Amino acid sequence: MRICALTLAISLMTTTSAFALPDDASWNAILGKYVKPYQGGINYFDYAGLKSQPSDVAKLKAYVTALQTEKVSALTRPQQFAYWSNLYNALTIQVMIDNWPVKSIREIKSKGAPFDPVKSAFGGPWRQKFVTVEGKALTLDDIEHGILRVQWQEPRVHYAVNCASYGCPNLKASAWNAETLEADLDAGAKAYVNHPRGVKVNANGTLTLSSIYKWFAEDFGGNEVALKQHLTKYATPELAARIKTAKIAGNEYSWAVNAPPKNVAEKK
Repeated sequence: MRICALTLAISLMTTTSAFALPDDASWNAILGKYVKPYQGGINYFDYAGLKSQPSDVAKLKAYVTALQTEKVSALTRPQQFAYWSNLYNALTIQVMIDNWPVKSIREIKSKGAPFDPVKSAFGGPWRQKFVTVEGKALTLDDIEHGILRVQWQEPRVHYAVNCASYGCPNLKASAWNAETLEADLDAGAKAYVNHPRGVKVNANGTLTLSSIYKWFAEDFGGNEVALKQHLTKYATPELAARIKTAKIAGNEYSWAVNAPPKNVAEKK
């Protein structure tokens, strides 16, 4: 039986960290300005807009630098989860801005990473060591797969980190925060599961799921029964009823950059 370490940590948290928490004000300002919610339930990010504002780019880089000075090991577990999620997302945006314009994050290469016949051909910046936290140089893969997924054993990790792609769960329009973590993770899960990027009902009644549920099957229970239980937990009643009985026909994922499409009316 898998124990939800994140939920347990939140329920046991009675004190705050003795160390100063990261100041997320600049990150909140950037997210509030450049995350663009559009009709249909997807958040886009205005990379071109941010790139055109050197002062905001400087604020983003200063935030990523400041996070690296934190003693994250001294924070509570929920604070650590929020910290790593914010660092991952802010660093991803920084990498995208440094290489903008690109049509996909996969166009960016992992400089200095060992050659791997599969991973190197796949592309992406995930294997490059960009930051150092408490003396340890880290890649984006280290943060997601070596820290968040391993230390928390929490499937909602996948709704917290954003890979700058259309197929990915939404980039949250504000910083992750320990005090609202449970509600925010549930909201992220619901937004993705109930969008066709997460679960698409085909014309013949079968389902096409995000490839995330295939790539990280073990995080969602390791079998179809457990996966469907996860999906129905966050699906609307109508979608949940379909998920319970429908056949899973396959998986898909779009690596197209999650930048605002042209000629799409911004959601009011």
